[in-house]
Amino acid sequence: MSFDGLPEGWTVWNDEPDGRGILAYRPDVFDTREFPAPCLPTVFVTNGSRRRRPGAAQMPTDEWHVTLFLEPEVEAGTETYDSRDAAVEGAVAYARRFAEGEIDYRELYQVPREEYFERLDELTGRGDDPDERN
Repeated sequence: MSFDGLPEGWTVWNDEPDGRGILAYRPDVFDTREFPAPCLPTVFVTNGSRRRRPGAAQMPTDEWHVTLFLEPEVEAGTETYDSRDAAVEGAVAYARRFAEGEIDYRELYQVPREEYFERLDELTGRGDDPDERN
């Protein structure tokens, strides 16, 4: 199964048959000039262990996980699925929720980054009104 129906701005960064998949949001903008590359929003599809110990992610599990990262250490959440196909559909849905403004990225940061948020609001079509940002 492929990542059909991705919303505008999202692209398939990596798609290993029967393995990990990665979606990236606007890699044309997160290019170190406009935005820092580490801030590239990504959705990961993996069946690796979620344990935090070194090498754990390399151990396959029976569950598939879909995780949205705004930065390497800023995770918006993880959803779990029984199959890769279901996880791929879930990843597309997660990307869609991000694109439609359903994910409040401001709430995920302990230290506000207002200039970054304002520019990300522009990219994702959120208005100047804080109520429009969720």
